[in-house]
Amino acid sequence: MNKILQEQFLVDDLSADQKTVITNINDYIKQGLTGNTSSVAIIQGAAGTGKSVVLMELVRQYMTDKRYKTSLVVNHPELYKAYQDLAESIPNMKVKTIRRPTSLINDAQKNHKQYDIIFVDEAHLLYSKSEPYAHYRGQNQLTDLMNLAKVVVVVYDFEQVFQSKMYWDKDLLFKTIGSHPHKQFDMNFQYRMVASDEQVAWMDDLSAEKPLKPFPDNSNFEFKTFDTAGELFENIKKHNKEVGMSRVVATSGFPRIDGRHNVEMDTFNLPWDEWDPQRTHWAKREGSITQVGTIYTLQGFDLNYVGMIIGPSFGYDKKSDTMTIIPKKYSHKEIFKKRKDIQFSQEEYKTFIANVLNVLMKRGKYGLYLTAYDDALRQRLVELDKERQ
Repeated sequence: MNKILQEQFLVDDLSADQKTVITNINDYIKQGLTGNTSSVAIIQGAAGTGKSVVLMELVRQYMTDKRYKTSLVVNHPELYKAYQDLAESIPNMKVKTIRRPTSLINDAQKNHKQYDIIFVDEAHLLYSKSEPYAHYRGQNQLTDLMNLAKVVVVVYDFEQVFQSKMYWDKDLLFKTIGSHPHKQFDMNFQYRMVASDEQVAWMDDLSAEKPLKPFPDNSNFEFKTFDTAGELFENIKKHNKEVGMSRVVATSGFPRIDGRHNVEMDTFNLPWDEWDPQRTHWAKREGSITQVGTIYTLQGFDLNYVGMIIGPSFGYDKKSDTMTIIPKKYSHKEIFKKRKDIQFSQEEYKTFIANVLNVLMKRGKYGLYLTAYDDALRQRLVELDKERQ
């Protein structure tokens, strides 16, 4: 089994909190399997709280047991590859039971299939509207999955919502579940990063446009700001040679220069990540050190060190001493697609963009290196970093 994937998703030394959640969900699943209507178990928690670890432990229990008809679905293409890799190495687990939600729904509806349990990782990526171009013609994928299984186990993080077609909040989730039995299992402890609670809160406050302050220096988590993206990249390359799994990531908004749509800043000039049909996911490919990662390749994955370039859609307000979000400079238009059933405000679009930044900053276990495209924002972040040294 791939060692990197095993360390992230299949953990032998589960914490007491994780064991408790697994025991409680197990009880709920067994109860749901005897019910007359589909029930939903909701695993909820922020990035890095070990939600996927809990889910995979449940997957190992039920999807290797021939008594149950099961499937694991995920709408993230890179995570889908990772789970296929894991399935190949788990005894009695079948790779073909790992599905993308649209594929499973269309197949099950066409062939009148029913399941005992369907597990859904990154359920906040399920379509909550029809997407004909993606071959999904239903109205809500969670509704369809509930119609196909006795129990649906879903992993949600509402802070990782950043597209209108995959829009979810608690109100929509519970409206979708309706009268079906459901229970929420919360996970609050940070497992990914060695950062302290105060350091995680600093990242949250930055994304939320709160007044800036020096990064807390109260753990072994390594934080540093850089005046150039070029220097940031050199440090990330050094970490990648020493410990591996260290990458540069960025938010959208970088202008096209001479026809190129790269991330270009000072001496730094690299292309965006590229989707590749090969089974090796982006973060693990050696060549991805010369590309810039996004949520589309990194959501759900751990890195060791992250070099975060805050893109042009983020500025600085000197009067309030806050980072500001500028939606008109955000070039990834999927975020702004309109829907007939929900009207989004400018503030909600800003939240989508903030969520992208927040998710990317929290990919690194051991450290975060930071710079910004906007001169004023970058200078202020560097200034604050010097204050704590």
